Amino acid sequence: LRGRVGRGSTASHCVLLYHAPLSKTAQARLGVLRDSNDGFVIAQRDLEIRGPGELLGTRQTGVLQFKIADLSRDAELLPQAQQLATQLWQQDRNASLQLIKRWLANKEIYGNA
Repeated sequence: LRGRVGRGSTASHCVLLYHAPLSKTAQARLGVLRDSNDGFVIAQRDLEIRGPGELLGTRQTGVLQFKIADLSRDAELLPQAQQLATQLWQQDRNASLQLIKRWLANKEIYGNA
């Protein structure tokens, strides 16, 4: 809904309708919308509730089974990880390619729910 409600200078409202009964997940997601109008808060909570899905696959929801990281908990580490990955790529392409090959060959371990 971000960018769809309240785009103009006129006051706007969003009314959400649903059919009972709702799953626990649906209740949690609606609760977030009820409690916040901050798009970043809503997006973060939605990510926590539904999970990010597969990193290397096609599923758009679900819990990732990372061996060392949790995307919600460790989000502040992503810029540092990106910087280190770029540095490794620039300094040692062969080592980088070996790691990429190993990770992609085992994508079900590193990115599938």
